[in-house]
Amino acid sequence: MGTSPRRRPTLDEVAARAGVSRTAASRVINNVPHVSAAKRAAVERAVRELDYTPNPTARALATRRAGAVVLAVAGDEPGLFADPFFAEVTVGVSSHLDRTDLELVLLLADTPRGRERLERVLSSHRADGVMLMAVRGDDPLGRLAEQTSLPVVFGGLPLTGTPRWYVDPDNRGGARLAVEHLVRGGRRNIAMITGQVDLQAAVAREQGFREALVLAGRSDAGVATGGFTRAGGEAAMERLLADRPDIDAVFAANDGMALGALRALRRHGRRVPEDVAVVGFDDLADALYADPPLTTVHQPVRALGLEMARMLVAVLDGQDPSPLVLPTRLTVRDSAPPPA
Repeated sequence: MGTSPRRRPTLDEVAARAGVSRTAASRVINNVPHVSAAKRAAVERAVRELDYTPNPTARALATRRAGAVVLAVAGDEPGLFADPFFAEVTVGVSSHLDRTDLELVLLLADTPRGRERLERVLSSHRADGVMLMAVRGDDPLGRLAEQTSLPVVFGGLPLTGTPRWYVDPDNRGGARLAVEHLVRGGRRNIAMITGQVDLQAAVAREQGFREALVLAGRSDAGVATGGFTRAGGEAAMERLLADRPDIDAVFAANDGMALGALRALRRHGRRVPEDVAVVGFDDLADALYADPPLTTVHQPVRALGLEMARMLVAVLDGQDPSPLVLPTRLTVRDSAPPPA
């Protein structure tokens, strides 16, 4: 009576024996660079112990991997990645990629030169996948994402269309939380400082602002655009005060604009929160050290980056993950205290 052929060990079993991720094991077996010496030694030892033989078809596909992924942001300022928001996103992305031995390439892609660089990376397959941030309404980055054969994960929804893979905070729900808090605090004339009108995050936060006012039976005390910058928030607050001196609360669509609004209010002798309550959106480090400390909608910024990277790695591993919406919550501080 013949014996049945021995089952061939799998790549997952090699990875488990070596104590590394499946991606790291695949990179060692296919002799892809940028793998630590310790991981390479552990995988090679597991291959010998299990007598593992790679599937030739899978190996041919894997050896075409570049071993890098791109984080591209629709911006043209060299200091953009030092912005607290994008810095936190980048830390989140890196924290997950550190487990996979994939390299991270950062690209500012809001100039013709930046887009050309991204196009070259995509067309030459010098990266295995892309994460896109801050894609605006009619942004060429969106069209590039549609044309490339590489997997693309969006950080935040684009203004038009729904991509296959994305991670997005609950912008609309978070804005509603902010306005509901102001209404409960007895504020009657609530204004908003919004961001760029061609960014989905700004649109969704304004929708949440208006929905909460409608449900409370209120009309808004004005909406001004601040462009998601401190200077823009300060200028927007000036315009709002000129149009509606009776404003007693303002919701800013990010913390930077809220900090700018605080500066304008101080210049006009308006006390915060006694005269005007202020709520932001982000809950980054500067919010805690504002004067007064800023009430703000907390969005998990670092988790946004981590989940984008996790989603992209899952796609590279042959999975088809579902889109993800991250919850937001309100962090109450002195600029808009809880109702008495």
